[in-house]
Amino acid sequence: MPAIDLREGKVVRLAQGDYDRQTTYPVDPLELAQEWEAKGARWLHVVDLDAARTGGYGLQPLMRRLRAQTSLQVQTGGGVRNEESLAELLHLGVARVVIGTLAVREPERVAGWLGRHGADRITLALDARQDEAGAWRLPISGWTYGSGAILSELLSTHYADAGLRHLLCTDIARDGMLAGFNFDLYRDIARDWPQLQLQASGGVRDAADVAAARAAGASSAILGRALLEGRLDLGEALAC
Repeated sequence: MPAIDLREGKVVRLAQGDYDRQTTYPVDPLELAQEWEAKGARWLHVVDLDAARTGGYGLQPLMRRLRAQTSLQVQTGGGVRNEESLAELLHLGVARVVIGTLAVREPERVAGWLGRHGADRITLALDARQDEAGAWRLPISGWTYGSGAILSELLSTHYADAGLRHLLCTDIARDGMLAGFNFDLYRDIARDWPQLQLQASGGVRDAADVAAARAAGASSAILGRALLEGRLDLGEALAC
């Protein structure tokens, strides 16, 4: 999935989720989406970085334009903190809504949404940093605050039996760094929760990384900086 991260309406990438380490790309998000669709993309991943920190998803106008002017299936999130926002995005034609912070803060509530709106319409973004003891901790609010939650415990306790189907997991230390995916992390998730459709994210460099993510158990790969900077050819990635 090609990815568009937006901040103040501009296409950007952050290094390791750090809002002070931003690269801005002088491209129009709709034109970029249309370019990727012409190259064969069927899905698009869109994040509201402003709302990821503060809540209040604000990309509805872009979602309407994407629906009207492309045939892409859109997965989007950032700041979706209530069921009303979730329902609004689904009504606008979004294929999947990404829930991150709330999935960590209020897992019982989000597990209920899986039942009411359908597991295929929701992707949980459980993005993680590994601590010194090796546990994968889950920061929230645009990765700016520690939640204390641990990835494996949250999945086992709240989501494994609640029908969760789509999981996006980023190794935050690799995000935007062109260091390659964390394949060990994905192999562990695929082994312990084989029912999940796992989306690899954070650090992709080239088509070989995409192929290796698939071999590690991922069903999708989020393509960000490498694609924006021409380091990765979308056609080669799709061929994997």
